[in-house]
Amino acid sequence: MVSNCGALTIPAAILIYLLLSCTVCCALQSDIDCLKSIKISLEDTFNILDSSWNFNNQTEGYICKFTGVDCWHPDENRVLGISLRDMGLKGEFPRGIQNCSSLTKLDLSNNKLNGSIPFNISKVIGFVVNLDLSSNQLSGNIPVNLANCSYLNVLKLDNNRLTGHIPPEIGLLGRLKTFSVANNLLNGQVPNFINDTKFPVESYANNQGLCGTPLPVCRGPAKKSPIGPIVGATIGGVTVAAVAMTIGMFFYLRRLSRKKKKDEDPEGNKWAKSIKGAKAIKLSMFEKSVSKMRLSDLMKASNNFSKNNIIGSGRTGTVYRAVLDDGTSLMIKRLQNTQHSEKEFVSEMATLGKVKNRSLVPLLGFCVAKKERLLVYNYMPNGNLHDKLHLVSEGGKALEWPLRIKIGIGAAKGFAWLHHNCNPRIIHRNISSKCILLDVEFEPRISDFGLARLMNPIDTHLSTFVNGEFGDMGYVAPEYLRTLVATPKGDVYSFGVVLLELVTGERPTYVTKAPESFKGNLVEWITHLSSDSMLEDAIDSSLSGKGHDEEVFQVLKVACRCVLSAAKERPTMFEVYQLLRAIGERYNFTTENDILMPSESDDGIQMVEFIVAQDVKEAF
Repeated sequence: MVSNCGALTIPAAILIYLLLSCTVCCALQSDIDCLKSIKISLEDTFNILDSSWNFNNQTEGYICKFTGVDCWHPDENRVLGISLRDMGLKGEFPRGIQNCSSLTKLDLSNNKLNGSIPFNISKVIGFVVNLDLSSNQLSGNIPVNLANCSYLNVLKLDNNRLTGHIPPEIGLLGRLKTFSVANNLLNGQVPNFINDTKFPVESYANNQGLCGTPLPVCRGPAKKSPIGPIVGATIGGVTVAAVAMTIGMFFYLRRLSRKKKKDEDPEGNKWAKSIKGAKAIKLSMFEKSVSKMRLSDLMKASNNFSKNNIIGSGRTGTVYRAVLDDGTSLMIKRLQNTQHSEKEFVSEMATLGKVKNRSLVPLLGFCVAKKERLLVYNYMPNGNLHDKLHLVSEGGKALEWPLRIKIGIGAAKGFAWLHHNCNPRIIHRNISSKCILLDVEFEPRISDFGLARLMNPIDTHLSTFVNGEFGDMGYVAPEYLRTLVATPKGDVYSFGVVLLELVTGERPTYVTKAPESFKGNLVEWITHLSSDSMLEDAIDSSLSGKGHDEEVFQVLKVACRCVLSAAKERPTMFEVYQLLRAIGERYNFTTENDILMPSESDDGIQMVEFIVAQDVKEAF
């Protein structure tokens, strides 16, 4: 049974997919024309395009073999990304790029492009998510129209000769995660970004005229002696006074409004107070030890869901820490945007409540109070793997190898169980180091499995793609952008990135060891090192020379198999677990009773049912 809202959403998603497919089918020749125009319009000083971009070959997908061209599928002339960095290209911005109608990534950095950025840039690259024009010789103003490129996650314009102001409208790019205009000739106020997004000083460095947070405060122009008739001065003074009074009233009323709002909800828990007066509500619990808990107990334990108790937040909801009278700590997730009726929600909970394994974060129960939906989990005192790897305080100690491989084996076991033994079978879809939580013994526990069907039906992976939101950057399997379908092998790819994090200590999207000219992600860096037979250089220096070198390298090779670009060449999650278990056998992390066996009918594709979990962005 699905809600009316869900029933309307499915045809809409199918319509979007059909429109995209139709557009793409008609656009294959235009993609070829797009690349031809780029080759013609730019001076190829290194002869890279002249030698690689041969348009005489008419076989399907031939342009996908061009240097710097990424396609949706190797057998289709449908361009997804163009990366022509550091190729000595000269000329103006190639406007023929607008013919690549499916383009989501454009990297022309470290070349010698001149002239201005097209004033109608959004009509040229309207669906681009990653735009890098850094380290060129571009001049003129940053076009206001750039603010209409609403899917941008990455915008790099640094190391050019851009002048004028940064359009304040740029601050409306709500998906922007990376932004840099350093080393230009810009001036004026830096934009205020929505969603309280803050970019560091380095994003604006070496622009003498820029001011405003995080730079020094902007100062008004120096006062000048009045010049002109007295009447003009008087009129000007009156006008200025009127404007100043208007502005002053505006800010006073706004401050008053904010103060009133803050006074009304100082703890940020107005929603919780609205359900506090409801009749005594019992929690439906899956654990007998806490079967008598009520909503009032959670209210008390979380200080009425005070903002000070928030330990994580994402699109699936906000997570609060709660401490019961007996000292027991819990995690309570307040779901957001769930459109299911109470009956449907309870039905979903009945399914998820049966999904139990020692490798999963235990779901203890749930609560329905008016429109609010709350999930209750065991508290994980050691946070998540991401923070343990990447947020080590100065002077702090990095994770030792035995603990890293213990976490890798345990997490692989959990994901393998979800794929091969759980009923219904579950694809996680957003595996990352943030979704692997650590209990008091640093045993890994997988969080946020099976939450997709509790979210707004509009927030499917189809609409996620159309909106330019691909999940956690650096973890998404390349075929997902083409098929728009979550698969077990997509999970394997994401877990492979987690293994790379364990071995290298690097983040998925930024490699500190790589040379400054390298602009790719962790997988691309590993691929580059592997092709040069330098894979050992990727290993975290804190792990080397401590008697584990062979094990570390073996895990690195398993990770490389997981992130192969062709999905069919990747191992299954069960095979990944078995490989890791064999590598770490001497540590005795597992027993015979822990060994998974795939179901007899399990071929990795025909599964009883998939539940796709979305948006694991919480930092518990």
